[in-house]
Amino acid sequence: MKYSMLILTAAALVSMLTAGCNAAEMSGELKKWHTVTLTFDGPETSETATPNPFLDYRLNVTFMHEDTGGSYLVLGYFAADGDAANTGADSGNQWRVHFSPDRTGQWQWAASFRKGTKIAVSDNTGAGKPAGFMDGATGTFKIAPSDKVLPDFRARGRLDYVGGHYLQFAETKEYFLKEGPDAPENLLAYADFDGDFKTDGQKDNLIKTWDAHVKDWRPGDPTWQDGKGKGLIGALNYLHSEDLNAFSFLTFNIEGDDRNVFPYTGYNEKFRFDVSRLDQWEIVFEHAQHLGLFLHFKTQESENETWHDNGDVGIERKLYYRQLIARFGHHLALNWNLGEENGKWAKKQKLQSTAQRKAMAQYFWDHDPYRHHIVIHNGQSFDDLLGDKSKLTGVSLQTGHTDFREVHPRALKWIRKSAEAGKPWAVACDEPGDAGRALVPDKDDPTHNDARMNALWGTLMAGGWGCEWYFGYSCDHSDLTCQDFRSRDEFWDQCRYALEFFKKQNIPFWQMHSQDDLTESDNAFCFIKEGEIYLIYEKQGGSIQVPLPAGRYNSGWFNPRTGEGAEKLLKPNKFTIAGTEKIILSAPDTNDWLLVIRP
Repeated sequence: MKYSMLILTAAALVSMLTAGCNAAEMSGELKKWHTVTLTFDGPETSETATPNPFLDYRLNVTFMHEDTGGSYLVLGYFAADGDAANTGADSGNQWRVHFSPDRTGQWQWAASFRKGTKIAVSDNTGAGKPAGFMDGATGTFKIAPSDKVLPDFRARGRLDYVGGHYLQFAETKEYFLKEGPDAPENLLAYADFDGDFKTDGQKDNLIKTWDAHVKDWRPGDPTWQDGKGKGLIGALNYLHSEDLNAFSFLTFNIEGDDRNVFPYTGYNEKFRFDVSRLDQWEIVFEHAQHLGLFLHFKTQESENETWHDNGDVGIERKLYYRQLIARFGHHLALNWNLGEENGKWAKKQKLQSTAQRKAMAQYFWDHDPYRHHIVIHNGQSFDDLLGDKSKLTGVSLQTGHTDFREVHPRALKWIRKSAEAGKPWAVACDEPGDAGRALVPDKDDPTHNDARMNALWGTLMAGGWGCEWYFGYSCDHSDLTCQDFRSRDEFWDQCRYALEFFKKQNIPFWQMHSQDDLTESDNAFCFIKEGEIYLIYEKQGGSIQVPLPAGRYNSGWFNPRTGEGAEKLLKPNKFTIAGTEKIILSAPDTNDWLLVIRP
């Protein structure tokens, strides 16, 4: 099977646009939000060549919309023979750039290709000297509307931070809630990817096959090298079948808990990248986006945060970030996580400073043309990163107790603190629980009552935009060993019920806020928009007293354990209040229930 970015179908429009003496091959569907790829014939080189094709050449392409003048400076990269995912090539003369247009109509492009020592990490447009080939090449193309349908993100447009606590799709203007696995962090430590990481003696016992999900692969799904990739592609298919919409993965775990995921040609290499393996990652990410799965890029972890440039944003880190942005930044729904357990953390000697943390965020803000969501994970407190000058647009929370009691107050804390500091963050809890247990397999906890009540609904009722679920080390299918997402199949149903409720009941969650003191219950979360909607999550059922202003109201109940009531609320009730008073409403039983009240 051909590398998926270059598949030519009846729907794909491929053209040759000539400028000067160089031609650019354009591939992909020329439609809004779809990936348009330009591939150029450049200098013949290799992953090991001198000059270094990753560091000593710089390909940038500017795309400008003719009617509006809006433009994007998009980073390019060395692509070996242009089909390295399938051929395993480490040499060639193909150079590539990916662009996702946000407007229909006519676009112009202009390429800059320069060479010089370490020029790839220079922002000086005049640095180095012209490298010939496609330097100065220009062309035009016309973009039509997208024809995609859900769950494909191309039907919704890019997922943007818009200055509030939730991310919004640019095309449909929908706001996004996410649920999905945070584990395994070494999802990309996959036997079907190219590279010597599988036999280099660094935690090779943790290499994954994803065999349990081969049965979930479907004819027509992507593979590479004559059928490789079915296990991991099948795993994504399974997540989609459960109506989950997010997953996370490390892209760099050298010196970490697992040491098999990195973009480089070798364990000790910092300036040369494995082209074929990164192309194979791209096939996986592209399939995920077509399934409606959000990509959570965790760019480093606690143990290696100073591996690049001693923690600075220097040559090593800039080059790493440039590869991530150039290769994967065109995807529509993702965030860049600057570091898992970042900064001050227990018993750790090598720490990144506040200045270094801010510099990482600044680099992504300056170089990602699409300004994707930027977050950082627990470790050091986030106080040093608050404020309207911060380039962070959110945080990725972790808790530390065996149970999930911290989740709601922790999410609420940073939602409120960020707003008070002048820049509201989109807050998610992406590692609820402790290192040992967290979300355990169904066989160890068939009901998942604590996870459902205190983490899943605790996050949503605080105003968080969702959870990703960590698998503790003391359990089967852990954060390092999981190869079967069905190990938590029963819990994924409960995540689906929550997402279905917000969608089917048309809950305007992006306009709501937590107000837990609305009731006198110690076991209730309250999430409201005054005068329009009141959600009260009662963890122990029973009777709930709710103070409401005068008016006519409708109420009903949703069952978070079974999903009943998502479309039509249970025990519907109409009542009128003459003046401000407390209305008493009784849950169907003593289990957890969600009460919905609307005028």
